[in-house]
This record gives sequence, structure tokens and C-alpha cells, in this order.
Amino acid sequence: MESSNVMYTVCVLLLLVPRTFTAKPNFIVILMDDMGWGDLGVYGNPAKETPNLDKMAAEGLLFTDFYSASPICSPSRASLLTGRLPVRNGFYTTNEKAKNAYTPQVVVGGIPDSEILFSEALQEAGYRNKIIGKWHLGHRAQYLPLRHGFDEWFGAPNCHYKYNNKNIPNIPVYRDDKMIGRYYDDIKIDPERGLSNLTQMYIEEALIFIEKQAKKKQPFMLYWTPDATHTPLYASEKYRGRSQRGLYGDAVMELDAGIGQILATLKKLNIDRETFVFFSSDNGAATYAHQQGGSNGPFLCGKQTTFEGGHREPAVAWWPGRIAPGQISHQVGTLMDIYLTLLDIAGISYPKGVEFDGHTLISALFNNTEFERPMFYYRGDTLFKVRLGQYKAHLYTWGTPQDAQLMGYHYCPGQYIVNVTTDQMVDHKKEPLLFHLGQDPGEKYIISSSSDEYKAVIGTLLKVVEEHKKTLKRGAPQLNICDSAVQNWSPAGCDEVKRCLPSPKSKPFKCQWPY
Repeated sequence: MESSNVMYTVCVLLLLVPRTFTAKPNFIVILMDDMGWGDLGVYGNPAKETPNLDKMAAEGLLFTDFYSASPICSPSRASLLTGRLPVRNGFYTTNEKAKNAYTPQVVVGGIPDSEILFSEALQEAGYRNKIIGKWHLGHRAQYLPLRHGFDEWFGAPNCHYKYNNKNIPNIPVYRDDKMIGRYYDDIKIDPERGLSNLTQMYIEEALIFIEKQAKKKQPFMLYWTPDATHTPLYASEKYRGRSQRGLYGDAVMELDAGIGQILATLKKLNIDRETFVFFSSDNGAATYAHQQGGSNGPFLCGKQTTFEGGHREPAVAWWPGRIAPGQISHQVGTLMDIYLTLLDIAGISYPKGVEFDGHTLISALFNNTEFERPMFYYRGDTLFKVRLGQYKAHLYTWGTPQDAQLMGYHYCPGQYIVNVTTDQMVDHKKEPLLFHLGQDPGEKYIISSSSDEYKAVIGTLLKVVEEHKKTLKRGAPQLNICDSAVQNWSPAGCDEVKRCLPSPKSKPFKCQWPY
């Protein structure tokens, strides 16, 4: 895969890059948290509360068929930054077959040093990189951003859940390599009213960084990853109560306004034509949150599932003067493609010996041409589904596991399709369920296995699966072992802000995953 990607890239770059790029461009990668495909006005949300993102799409290119590599946050983010599936980069568990796992602070593992993040490749090429927001690739010192290609950080290693600082500590907020306080204690979030200035802080951090880098004339990469749309939701006083969609909509409106400010700042500083901006989300909307979750538009189910609602994401590319405005691309893409795309634009060689699952999107971005490629949908350690062209084959189905239902979760509320939204894992490998996503984006109508259509395409899809399995080298699973002692008790800098907490004795155990 690596060699074919390289040859393809070289051919495209010979036509495009030398004639247009006289210096290394800047990059801004914007990743939302649990924001669904149907949350943007440009995708048809009736509330029309994302005017800046809609304008960004009108000035750039809108992807209709864009995916995450996982339907849950940590594996998806690891795949974005590595260009590799979670089963390759280690962000999965083997404790239970096909269970989703992530990195709450009790998890021992994190992003391995053997993985080369695109931040590391860019840093080596002279870029200054900053992450603002949630990291979620491991909270222990060896896994944090400044050890993996980032020069600056303002944000947190985990989700902003509220804890008691006794058996589970509140999450620390970092300035670079030291914590400056904890959520709720120092970085205020009012969970009762859904109020916090955190998004405004993230916006200000972004604008300051952009202005500083523009003044220095040093190329930069900003990874802006706020988390206001992940429960518990929050918005600032200015946006609280403004949306038709309640607190979730308030959070979306504030994030949209922040993106508008970021793009306006690029224009004000006259570096918009030197900056490639990409917007997407880490996984589908959290349908289990009901009114406090987003919209997946016409797609089935949501976060945690391998149905379209769990994997298909909003995606917009923007680069005035480089990407023609007002374009719509039906190119099947994935967050894993961002890695090779950034390196190609920057003229940086790919890391040697790395098997990438992403492809470069150069042709889609600059020529609006498409190439066919398979899309693999994993749930934990198990390949559940594959898409090729408009066809999608289900090797397994599983809606909401019974363990998760006992905890009050439901990933397909109000949606029930016989043999599809199953509450137990069902093996269909002998006769996969087949859907045509162009005619049936909601995965409601199973194509009969006795039909000519089924017989004409299923063999090709299964061959793609077998070829994928032959080349798949799994990474060591990072999400198997948990230990209360490794939680955020005493991160670096806690003594300076008097927020250190006593740690219990180490007692490693196998992580339990109900998802």
C-alpha cells in the first residue's frame, strides 16, 4: 500500500505542487467531539445554526462520504494522527471480542513511541505545532503531546467528566508539559446549568497562536480539538439558550462562531492563502444522549456502532486560492487520509517502513476527481463491515450490547431493523448482509442474497476483505490493562498549583468494556 501511495502521490505532485507552493503552507486541523454528519446546515440541519461552517463549505470543498476509523473517540483520534487503523496502532482491546475501548484515566496504555504521528513528521520539517483541547491518547507522561511532536498544548488528556478527587481525581488541564489546574476545581464548568468559558479560552488560544506564528513567519500546524459537544455539555453565557436545539445546539453555535473567528483571523493576517484548513469530527453523534446529542442525518444509529451513523462524519476542506470554492466531493475519505495529505502538501517524504491505511486526498482537493478504495469498519478488534463503491457488506451486526443497555445506553434509539440492529453480536460472514448506500443510506433494506445484484458484487467485497486481512499486522493492544494508581493523581506541575493528590497502591487488572 505504501509503494502504491507513493507512486500515485509523486504523479499528482509533479502536476500540482511545484507550480503553486513556494513555501511550506500552514495547517489547521479542526476536530469536533461527537458532532454528527447532520449537525451542519450545509448537510441539511433545519436549525441552520452553523453559518460559519456553512460559509467555509461554500468557500471550499464539502465531503459527503467521509469517515472516522472508529466509532469511538480515542481510537479515532489515534488513527487521525497516525494514518493507521486502531488495530495497527494499538488502540483496541482483546479482553472481549468486538468491544469498543478508549482511554479513560484508569487505562495504563497510550500512543506507542513506535507510532510516528503527523505532528512528529511536521515538527522534524520545521513546523511549530500546537494542540488546543482534548488529547485522549493516554494521560501518563510518556504519552502526552509534547512527547509526540507538539511544541505547545493547552487542554486536557481526558474527557471533562466530573470526579470527586478521592477514588477518582478530576481531570488536569495542561499548559504545555505541566498542569495548571483541574476541571471543575480551577477550570470552571457548571454541570447543572451547562455553563463554562472553556470554548472561549480555546478560541483565544488559537487566535494568539496564529498571530504569533504569522509574525514569526514560521510554518505552523494547529490541532484544534474542543470538547463542548461531548457530554456533559457546556456553553458560555453568551451562547447559553440561543439554540433551537437546547444545550447541544448552544455548544455547536459557539464552536461554529469560534471557527468563524479562526478563519477571519487568517484573512486579517493575510495568510489565508498560505493555510490549509480541514474540519471534521471524531465519530458520529452520541444518539444515546438523546436530546443532548447531535444528529446523524439520514444514517442509522450513532456513536459506538459500525453503522453509517457511527462512522460517517462531516468534513470540509478550505484553502482560498488553492481549493476552488463551492465544490462537493463524493470521494470516499477517512480521517486517516489527513496524514499523507498534509505531508504531500508540505512536500515531506513519508516515514519509511510504515504501512498506512490512509491515502492522499490531493486529487480530490485540487482536481475534484475520485478514486475507488475500500472502507473498513472496525468495532474493537473485529472487522464488522466493508464498503466498496456504493455497496456495503455487513460481516457482523451489533447495535447496543446488552451490557451497555443495562447501564442505560442505547445506540439506535427509535430505530429497529430486523437482523440489523441486533442486541447481540451476530455473525453473517457466510452470507453477509448487503446494502446499497446510494439508494439506501439508512441501511434499512437488505439486498436479497438470491438476487443477481447480490451475486454480482458480493464476491468482490469478500475478496477485498481477504486481501486486507492478509496484509494486516496488528499492533500490541494498548487498552487491555487498567490500574487505579495510574490515574491523574499527581501530574507534572501539580505541586506548583497545589493540586497533587495521594495515589492508591498499584493493582493492575483487566479493563472491562461494556461498549
